Amino acid sequence: MERNVQKPNQTERRTLLRGVALGGTGIATASLLSTGKASAADAGNGLGFPGVDVVIDSSHATTEVAALVRRYLIRKSAQDLDGWMSFFSRNLITYIDAVVGAGFYNWESLRDSLSQFMSNWPSDGKSYPTRILGDATSAVVFFTDTAGLFGPSEIRAVGVINFRDRKITRQIDYWDVRHFGIANTAALAAFSPGSITDFRESTVGETAAPAMRNVVSKLTQTLRNGDGASAAELFAPGAIFEDMPAHLQIVGPRSIGTYLTKAVSLLPYAGGGTAVRHVVGSAVGGGYEWTASNSAVPRGVVALELDGWGKITRLTAMWDGSLVDDSTLISLGRTAIEQ
Repeated sequence: MERNVQKPNQTERRTLLRGVALGGTGIATASLLSTGKASAADAGNGLGFPGVDVVIDSSHATTEVAALVRRYLIRKSAQDLDGWMSFFSRNLITYIDAVVGAGFYNWESLRDSLSQFMSNWPSDGKSYPTRILGDATSAVVFFTDTAGLFGPSEIRAVGVINFRDRKITRQIDYWDVRHFGIANTAALAAFSPGSITDFRESTVGETAAPAMRNVVSKLTQTLRNGDGASAAELFAPGAIFEDMPAHLQIVGPRSIGTYLTKAVSLLPYAGGGTAVRHVVGSAVGGGYEWTASNSAVPRGVVALELDGWGKITRLTAMWDGSLVDDSTLISLGRTAIEQ
């Protein structure tokens, strides 16, 4: 069927050209050139996730990693176990669910475990990406596992992935149990061998772009110090700060800086005792895993989108909200109220 596609206007062309200059891809259909996003409907179901209206933002990912991640999750969604496993390195592999505490350190054990899950998957189950940040060395991937894959509810996860020769060598998944449903985690308990202390980042090394490592270093220092004013200087005009478990979004450097100053004692990735575990990504998209020794939440991930000047345009934090009580989450929301 022939489709009418509206040509981008001059402003849209400038947006598109700037995105290409930054290394973003996200150009899957002519109808969405200016946004860096594409849906399955716009691509004639060419994204490979039939039955799901998929929108993938790859504006801060290289063409190579966007295609690699999409193919990886297409095989998973097709319930093609061997095809899915072909994306993992046979010589070096770490796969950890940071929330459940399940870890796999060789190809065979990972395949055996995934086979057990897949044998019970519903025929219409899907796992699809929604946002990809980084390059084919390392990336942060936002993805959704639909209900029935790993329990009665969907899981919206953030995966930190390292690649070598286009094969996954390390993947750590972070998600919020509250969104999944605290009562639903019992279904996953049998796959948790206990607390994991070694996340094996040393096996892959630090390969993130220098620009990303530089921003992470500056950002985490300001967060440890509770220095919102200095943190604000790292954000671009119109930047977005979002914390997924707290269900909050703050726009603009001034408001972000004020919030970070006031919320330093509440945010698990701020204040004393926090440290960077591992940095991934390119000069425009990626993030870092963090640890917190003085918090009820011991670990999580912060995803970052940067502009061409190295300023943060979007920060997204993911951690397990079930590890704090309701009053903490309420306080995080209250603190965002501007005076």
